[in-house]
Amino acid sequence: MTTLRLFAILFITACTTVAWFILGSALTVRTSQSGSATGRSVLGGWGPPIEQNLPQAWCQAPGSGDGRKHLRPSQSAVDISLSYEPRQKGLMWYRAYAAGFRGEYVFTNPAPIPQTIYVQFSLPSPEAGYNEFSLTLNGKPTTANVNGREPITEAVALVPGGTATLVVAYKTRGLDRWTYSAESRMQNFTLRMKTDFEEVDFPTSSPTKRVRSGRGWDLTWEYPDEIGARPISMEMPKVLNPGPVAARITFFAPVSLVFFFSVLVVICLMQRVDLHPMNFFFLAAGCFAFQLLFAYLVDVIPLGIAFALSAAVSLAMVSGYLFLARGARFAKLAAGAQFAYMVLFSYSFFFDGLTGLTITIGAIVTLGILMVTTAKVNWNEKFARKSVPPPIGSRA
Repeated sequence: MTTLRLFAILFITACTTVAWFILGSALTVRTSQSGSATGRSVLGGWGPPIEQNLPQAWCQAPGSGDGRKHLRPSQSAVDISLSYEPRQKGLMWYRAYAAGFRGEYVFTNPAPIPQTIYVQFSLPSPEAGYNEFSLTLNGKPTTANVNGREPITEAVALVPGGTATLVVAYKTRGLDRWTYSAESRMQNFTLRMKTDFEEVDFPTSSPTKRVRSGRGWDLTWEYPDEIGARPISMEMPKVLNPGPVAARITFFAPVSLVFFFSVLVVICLMQRVDLHPMNFFFLAAGCFAFQLLFAYLVDVIPLGIAFALSAAVSLAMVSGYLFLARGARFAKLAAGAQFAYMVLFSYSFFFDGLTGLTITIGAIVTLGILMVTTAKVNWNEKFARKSVPPPIGSRA
């Protein structure tokens, strides 16, 4: 191994890095275009993130600014069931779900005289679809024209201290998250949520009670008298999007190649194996084949299968080439290094937040192995220019 050959290997690594960045940029563009095209389709079919607001109620109050006295529910009981149904479109997964909602609200006439209480309920979004919808006020079904865009308003006459019970139920579908808005103060409030998925995430407020139920959870929020209540929200479980995962693996592939080639160079020095830069060129091409094949498999077959197939092809190409070029022993050593630095390193991108830690651990472990292995190496000897014997027949 000479200094000139090392520079040639570095040049090959740099060229492969450029190729990876071009591939990663193409993947990013494909993902963006796919997301724009399919996102509208999924939004139209499944609706947006659902946010259900509390119903509003009021009675006439001529002395107030808007002529109304707004009333909070004296009691609220909400039941929500969430069924997770993710959908893949091209290079993107969409966190779709089906929701069943039922809310029962009690409003009380606070005045010492009979009052007409007006109750108004709004569906979450005009972009969502609703079925099995029902709304009753004191047992009387609504006669309003329900179109999903305009609030539904009903009225009921109550004696002093009388109560009106609003019951609303519907089924709908949405994306990403379900949210129930909250007022600054919530009294006698209970929300029960049933999920069919194990991974739960509460961006705002956590439940007061949780119980495992089959594959999911029974969650309860109970507020006897909560001041400063926050919205209740459920994020759908995270899914690995093929496009972004493939792009990240591709952009970080040069790091893997540097580790792999560093170990390979040391093995060559220690085992006295003479690998020409052209050998490294073909090895780099075999490693590049991993991300290239993976980039175009992820949108036609499942992510895990695409990764395993691409890794197997690349390992077979690299180890097979080295077996033919330098024998079985050297091929096994190189295959182990490629598996550790190209395959396992890339697999870390399947676990969100572990990439930086994986790079750090890989770099430290690699450095430690190289330092121990080469501690007694005479580098002057290893990088010394080899004298070229004079041609036969030439004069001394």
